[in-house]
Amino acid sequence: MTRSMKRLIDFVVAALGLVLLSPVLFVVAVAIAIKLGRPVLFRQRRPGLHGEPFTPLKFRTMRDLRDADGRLLSDAERLTRFGLLLRRTSLDELPSLWNVVRGDMSLVGPRPLLMEYLDHYTPEQARRHSARPGITGLAQVSGRNAVPWEERFALDVWYVDHWSLWLDLRILGRTLIKVVRREGISGAGEATMSRFQGSRPPETRA
Repeated sequence: MTRSMKRLIDFVVAALGLVLLSPVLFVVAVAIAIKLGRPVLFRQRRPGLHGEPFTPLKFRTMRDLRDADGRLLSDAERLTRFGLLLRRTSLDELPSLWNVVRGDMSLVGPRPLLMEYLDHYTPEQARRHSARPGITGLAQVSGRNAVPWEERFALDVWYVDHWSLWLDLRILGRTLIKVVRREGISGAGEATMSRFQGSRPPETRA
């Protein structure tokens, strides 16, 4: 499968998904507005293809709670039961279909992480940005947030080197199973996932 064919499939499937799922998107948006308030969407710049920044869209799952110094509280303190439900069912990811239509993302690819992680990757780990980030990916169906960082990055790079239509279809199928089983929602002892601090000393990072 060529990259242009992958892009065409992404566009058609994501556009069709937005149309068919529009009632679900509307209901979830209204529920978030009632339970969490506005904004309904969560926006945060992330590195995309070749590390270029873009803004993925997700439904908001956390409250904006801060301490006396104005710093955000931990994920565990800000994540609501309703937000956890959205994460467990992956409904919070649905707005990202718009990013796929725009060409910022793919249906399948390495997950877009934080901009601050760019300085922490080894040269090998940084190769994960050789593909468009995905709504789902090989690391997600291999354990999602329960997989250690180094293993996740190794899976991302393996995907970059071996991607194909058949592989994408397998990952999408396994994603549906993971969503139904609600597996790997968070890392061990974490509300979501621990922050990546780097795999080796700063002077040797990418």
